[in-house]
Amino acid sequence: MTETPQVSPQALLDAARVFEERIPFNQVLGLRMERLGESDVVVRFDMRDELVGNFTRGNLHGGVISSVLDVVGGLVAFIALLRRDGVQSLEDEAEKFSRLGTIDLRVDYLRPGLGKTFSAKGFVLRAGRKVAVTRMELHNEEESLIAVGTGAYSIS
Repeated sequence: MTETPQVSPQALLDAARVFEERIPFNQVLGLRMERLGESDVVVRFDMRDELVGNFTRGNLHGGVISSVLDVVGGLVAFIALLRRDGVQSLEDEAEKFSRLGTIDLRVDYLRPGLGKTFSAKGFVLRAGRKVAVTRMELHNEEESLIAVGTGAYSIS
């Protein structure tokens, strides 16, 4: 029986720092890492005028919702890649990150994106040699489920 390689705690911290500081679009969305584990991720962001889709209701734009779910799905797919390969350094992470890409994304919008703060959680359903499939959820501060998503990501 082979043992699954572990991701070093420093590699997870580096991934969180890259996610928050080096990806400009994540900064535009205002995404902040709340939890970055070896099997799941939680990201939080606040409602801002720039994120409104329907000005009469003041709810999140659907593109913001799908983007956040895609970011979270890609991040958990990336962690699955790091875990699979036992990555231990930022240099190794950068090379792996360059191979990550969204193949498919399905979003189900369940209710209007109303709220002051939102959290998106993602986890891996399956990670193979070339593709990872993830599941994501977006909630507001009252824990109302706003949207769910399923994503497929290239990890080879």
